[in-house]
This record gives sequence, structure tokens and C-alpha cells, in this order.
Amino acid sequence: MRDRLSIRSYISQSRQHKHDYHQIVLPLQGVIEMQVGEFDGKVSVGDAIVIHAGLNHAFSANEAARFLVVDLSQLPSSLCRSLTPKFLLSPAILAYVQFCGLQLMSKTDAQLENVMCCMLLQLLEQQGPQLRIDPRIVSVVSEIQQDISQNWSVERLAKLSFLSPTQFKTVFKSNLGQTSQQFVLQLRMEKAKALLTHTDLPVQLIGEKVGFSNPSAFTRRFSQFFGQSPKSYR
Repeated sequence: MRDRLSIRSYISQSRQHKHDYHQIVLPLQGVIEMQVGEFDGKVSVGDAIVIHAGLNHAFSANEAARFLVVDLSQLPSSLCRSLTPKFLLSPAILAYVQFCGLQLMSKTDAQLENVMCCMLLQLLEQQGPQLRIDPRIVSVVSEIQQDISQNWSVERLAKLSFLSPTQFKTVFKSNLGQTSQQFVLQLRMEKAKALLTHTDLPVQLIGEKVGFSNPSAFTRRFSQFFGQSPKSYR
């Protein structure tokens, strides 16, 4: 089969199936509930999950959620070595995943789709296995993903990781290559971009959903991050 990159949505009623090719599911907007092997839980924006060929898996998601799905004849070797199907994306790969989602929403020819798919697989291969990320940081990121609108201060996150604030800042940056506040901001901006792309929600409400009670502050931060205002982007 030809490796394939596509945007998909799923239904809220749980379904179960298997297929004769490998698959990587990467949320663009929303959360998907997955049962894959011994894993049973949520996969959110900033995560990815690998489904091996021939493996039964169950899944359900809000119909408004959107996912970048990669169908593969062969997995990157780093993902074959991973002991858990779910793993955390690096900030750079998360940004690229969102880029792929936007490109696929427009008319994309097969050649461009193939280039994007190859690049994504190379990035995943370079990231290496999930075991390199400290489990305490994985746990903290999972908490952030549950509700990015909350005030995720360094002190609060340090307490969740059972580290001092100074230790937490060092461990977090060494694992993800950016500070926790930069990471939270990226998740907020990527979610805002996804909501602007895939929904008709008012800009002010989108700002609130990603942690900005002040519309002007949201517009200013979005403009700094993406080079254009939320209204212009939409």
C-alpha cells in the first residue's frame, strides 16, 4: 500500500476494528479515547498513538474533533522500539503536525501529500523513543492537556511533578527543549488555531477556551505567535 496522510473525524459511539497496515493518529483538535493493547486512555493535542497492523483497537471521539492520520506499510524504527503506543510530540513536531493539517484542508496533490508524510516520518524517527522523556514530565503534560485554559504556573506544575520549582524548570526544559510556559503557550495557540480553522466559534470564546479572559490579550498574543490576528487568520 501507499503511505497515506489524511484528516479524519470519528463518532462518539465506541467502535472496534483492526487493519493490515500500521497507523499513527495525531489529534489536531479535541481528544480521542483509545484502547490499544494494554493502553486504555485519552490521546490529546500534543500526543500521538501508534496502532500496529493486525492489532484490534477500540476508539471514540467527539464528532467535532479532527485528527491527522498516517497509514503506513512500515513504521519508523524508533516507534517500533517504544514500549507504549502513546507518546508525546516534541514542540517542533507538534507545529509541523498542525501545518500538515492546514495543508490537507486545501486541495493538496498526491506528490505534496507524499512529501509531507515523508517529512513527518523523518521527524518522528529523529525524535526517538518515548523512553527519553522523564515520566514526571509526561505526567505533567497530561495534566496540562486536560484543560489548557487553567493557570499553569511553574509552582503548580512543580508540585505535580514532586520537584522543586528550580528542579522542575531544569528537568522540563532538558526534556522538551523549552520552558513549561513556552510549552503551555504553544498548546494554547495551536488549539486556538485549530478552533479558528474547524469551528465557527466567536473569537472571544476561543480566547476563553485557551486561557485568555481578555480578548485584547488573546489577539495580541495570537498575532505575536502567528504574525496575524485571529480574525485575519480565519
